[in-house]
Amino acid sequence: MKLIVRGGRVLDPSTGLDRVSDLILDDGVVVGISPVAETGRDGMDGMDVVDASGLLVTPGLVDIHVHLREPGFEYKEDIESGTLAAAAGGFTSVCCMPNTDPAIDTPAVVRQIIERAEAAGSARVFPIASLTRAMAGDRLSEIAELKAAGACAISDDAFPVQNSETMRRGMEYCAQFGLTVMTHNEDQSLTVGGAMNEGFVATMMGVPGIPRVSEDIGAARNILLSRLTGCRLHLLHISTGTTAQLLRWAKEAGAPVTGETAPHYLTLTDEACQGFNANAKMNPPLRTAKDRAALKAALRDGTIDAIATDHAPHARHEKEREFDKAPFGILGLETAFGLIYTHLVATGDLALGDAIRCMTSAPARALGLPVGTLQPGAPADVALFDLNARWTVDPAAFRSKSRNTPFAGWELQGKPVMTIVGGRVVRA
Repeated sequence: MKLIVRGGRVLDPSTGLDRVSDLILDDGVVVGISPVAETGRDGMDGMDVVDASGLLVTPGLVDIHVHLREPGFEYKEDIESGTLAAAAGGFTSVCCMPNTDPAIDTPAVVRQIIERAEAAGSARVFPIASLTRAMAGDRLSEIAELKAAGACAISDDAFPVQNSETMRRGMEYCAQFGLTVMTHNEDQSLTVGGAMNEGFVATMMGVPGIPRVSEDIGAARNILLSRLTGCRLHLLHISTGTTAQLLRWAKEAGAPVTGETAPHYLTLTDEACQGFNANAKMNPPLRTAKDRAALKAALRDGTIDAIATDHAPHARHEKEREFDKAPFGILGLETAFGLIYTHLVATGDLALGDAIRCMTSAPARALGLPVGTLQPGAPADVALFDLNARWTVDPAAFRSKSRNTPFAGWELQGKPVMTIVGGRVVRA
């Protein structure tokens, strides 16, 4: 399909481009970017034209930390609904975590997810396979076979390997195949029974706390093992200022380490849990205003590479339990851009170009994905945004199957209006 996205502000951090232009797509790839006058009002050679006047045009957003719940938990989310939610949020590529049932620990499950995404998906899906079998933390998965089947990275996600010897051997194994290990950083001996950030708010609510140092210790160990093994390491959902400092130190020391944080850590604090609001319960938990400020600073100076949602759907009945028994996790795909634009870009905390970089080229680079750019020959994955649009978060309108968000009723600015995957409009 030939398509011209005409007259928008094309912003591509991977090339440093930021100007009003025409974006030309053909046969599923980016053909080029031209001044508007050169393509004319009606396009070229009978191409279809999308009028992007007054809109921001970027590479399709890339989320490297998403839970699609398929196979095994399709009542929460599945590949079809999860990628519909992605497209609604401007995301054209998502990486799905392995905590499914069965876990993504065999080539057959990797291939199943890829085939399902090709048949039913509205975004590209890159499976992340588990480091250990069934994410049990003991026996390593068959990493070579998982990569050959199409796994883009390796992680035990919310079930972090506690044994350092197992983690070392797993990193050595992954280093041989050039695979990034993505780690949820937690010393679980410090978090037993915890349900939210350890601090004043938890004490006032009478809720067992999860101390910040549990994340910091886990991150420090994994960084040191990355230096030892040479394995590429990506720190998932950084929530503390100290872990951001550790990432900064790792980079200065030349370690092959990258990191991400999520919109909820940049916009909320543990005070959101007051009233026993289970929709604000996540792991790692929401921290303090001081941590939030440190994460914003780490994004500004490039210490934290990426913004990822940790999109974690749960059914209504699961979240409507006692706070300490409700599962961790919130939705993220459909609110991410609006939250970042409203609460970081519009406030001056983060430049627009840096925000787009953290949601396109930087996460793609962390895992070596061939997306997140509008360079000629790249996949024709594009997102269009109306930066002036104001909207109210309404969970009932989500494309996701689930509704677990703490942002219901929030007024946001900046809205995805069209998503193009492989040159095909999947959401308008």
